[in-house]
Amino acid sequence: MRLFADSASDLPKDFFENENVVLFPLRVHIGNQDYEDVRGIQSIKVFDDIRSGNHPKTSQVSPEEMLSAFEKLAKDGDEGYYIAFSSELSGTYSTAVMVSDQVREEYPEMKLTILDSKAASLGYGLMVKEAAKMRDEGQPLNKIIEKTRFMADHLESLFTVEDLDYMAKGGRISKGSAFVGGLLNIKPLLHVEDGKLVPIEKLRGRKKVIKRMIELMKERGSQLDQQTIAISHGDDEEFANTLKEEIEENFHPKKVEIHMIGSVIAAHTGPGTLALFFFNKIE
Repeated sequence: MRLFADSASDLPKDFFENENVVLFPLRVHIGNQDYEDVRGIQSIKVFDDIRSGNHPKTSQVSPEEMLSAFEKLAKDGDEGYYIAFSSELSGTYSTAVMVSDQVREEYPEMKLTILDSKAASLGYGLMVKEAAKMRDEGQPLNKIIEKTRFMADHLESLFTVEDLDYMAKGGRISKGSAFVGGLLNIKPLLHVEDGKLVPIEKLRGRKKVIKRMIELMKERGSQLDQQTIAISHGDDEEFANTLKEEIEENFHPKKVEIHMIGSVIAAHTGPGTLALFFFNKIE
């Protein structure tokens, strides 16, 4: 069985190499240079460019790369499963469906399932890691699809950014939803609803943001002591570790994973972002 995921999962390069998951990189454009996320650029460069006043742009996975991968899958007669970046945040999912339909015209027996994760960053990454784990345990594809669909339906994503203007410029939220904290140290708190980014409230200062995230975990989470919790950050490990300590003290989860946000997500959220992922229901 062949697993596919794209770089918006914010999993590190060695995960794809060591866990035998095919990487579809989204792309980052800085000035006149184009880079493949994960393969050709690290997010620290994106954050540094943003701090210097540059505004990187991004684009979806190359259709040609998908075509080549799906044709190989079909020719080999293997089963394939692509867990994709939220269709509300990128055209990558729709492109994958279009490309797979094209390949099926020549190879009607191709066995490929494509899942809209309705998620981004490490929330999406948790689904990919679970799929790889289940595959390595020898579980059948239908069980892997069932479990990851369940995860997609029950994922909670909470995050804060320094400046929502980055996201509004990239079309990830409406300009009407963008508000700027600026000198007042206002931190917007957002969540993901049906795959879309939605601002929910404004808080003053990091302590209040973390406190509110913990409160929302209590309200929305289920069996948190049996979960792996994920945190991704925008070049601010101290902020991430503070949240981790609060989570461990309050919920005693199995594990808390922390990673820096990947380059494509970084281009839209900017430095100082903090994202938290957990589930409101587990099987």
